[in-house]
This record gives sequence, structure tokens and C-alpha cells, in this order.
Amino acid sequence: MKLKAQRKGKSPIFKAHTRTRKGAVKLRSIDYAERRGYVRGVVKEILHDPGRGAPVAKIQFLNAYRFKRDMELMVATEGMYTGQFVYCGKKATLTIGNVLPLKQVPEGTIVCNVEAKVGDRGAFARGSGCFAVVISHDEDKGTTRLRLPSGGKKTVNSQVRAQIGVVAGGGRTDKP
Repeated sequence: MKLKAQRKGKSPIFKAHTRTRKGAVKLRSIDYAERRGYVRGVVKEILHDPGRGAPVAKIQFLNAYRFKRDMELMVATEGMYTGQFVYCGKKATLTIGNVLPLKQVPEGTIVCNVEAKVGDRGAFARGSGCFAVVISHDEDKGTTRLRLPSGGKKTVNSQVRAQIGVVAGGGRTDKP
């Protein structure tokens, strides 16, 4: 007889209740404004996403190409608040919540939601309380070395974007 607790993995009976989930958390899809300058968005609200330990931020941007506003769901970083302005792009400042290419980020900076390839909208360090550290830049090769939450080191293209700061919702696993 197998214990209920041992039935790890995919099960024929239980399906995750995904109906109330808020959606995929991504960076903005990269455009001219982000490559050359920056875009400003405003944090509309910070939401709990069922099935995810980290809170997500709903950020509103003005569409650069037609008259409308775009809502993006991004990873909420620690210290983010509603009404905060978030800047995305090459010329954005180094403040918590902003999205910059790793090339613009000094060594030793703590980043999260880092892309693996340019334009994939975020792959590493996205769980609650996670962060990656920029270790070094190789100007000649155009690469950057990161220390990932697992402790492993990874070399990525310097053009990939990352959010500045630590993912919110840290300390979730600490039991009293």
C-alpha cells in the first residue's frame, strides 16, 4: 500500500486548480524604446497569485505604437509599492524594480528575473526571495557571469535584461 504522501509528481486524479491564476509573469517584450532609452510604467497593484509563493505586480505602460495602455504582469521585488514608477530600458536608473540590460549593471548588483537568452522575458531567479548576483563582465566577449540562487555560476549574454532587487515573498519557507 502506497502512502498518499509518496505519490509525488503527476497524478491521474488531481489536477492543479489553475482557474484563478493571474497569468504568466514576464518582462516587457523588447522594443525600440527599451533598446535605446527607457519606458516608464506605474505599479497598479500587487497581487497574490494562487499556486505561486511570490506576489506579482501589475504594471501599466503606455503603448509606444498606438493610443492605449498595456498591462504587464511582472515579478514583484521587495520594496515595490503601488503607485511606484518602474523604468525599463538601457537608460533606466539602477533602482529597485527597474529592468535593465546586464551590461548597464555594475558588478555585485543583486538582480532577479534574469533572461537566459535575449528577449525571452525572464528565466532565472523568479521564485520568492530569490536573487542572482552579477559577478563579472567580460567586455571582449560581451558576456556576464551570474551567481544563481542554486549557488551555480552561469555565463549569459550581456544584452539580456534583468530586474533589480530581490523577489518579494522571501522567508516563506521559514517555520517559526
